Amino acid sequence: MEDNSCKTPRWRLLKAHLNNLPPKAFSQEIASDKHCIVVDVRTPTEFAIGHIPGAINISYLAEDFWDQMEQLNPEQTIFVYCRTGRRSIRACTLMRNGGFENERIFNLEGGYILWQEEMKKS
Repeated sequence: MEDNSCKTPRWRLLKAHLNNLPPKAFSQEIASDKHCIVVDVRTPTEFAIGHIPGAINISYLAEDFWDQMEQLNPEQTIFVYCRTGRRSIRACTLMRNGGFENERIFNLEGGYILWQEEMKKS
């Protein structure tokens, strides 16, 4: 009988290798870097409902996702988010593995949902 009690979900393992920022720090970093790129990797429908100001939409689920990501300037700091943080973890991991410098990629912890909650408090 296999013991699965200690298995860590893969997304948590991937997340451990990324630069993860809670919502307030994410917003502060975006505000302090006028040349950064903010990428929303949710679907266009999710993006249309609401998004972080100044964000561009590159859907993680789009067929040309990687082609669009490769068009980003790797010299700029890139802030990535999705709804809850899982797609953005995968996107950031792909970016890291695809040649983007890890020091320039930041993932929003808790995604847009947590960001909205935190911004309402401010």
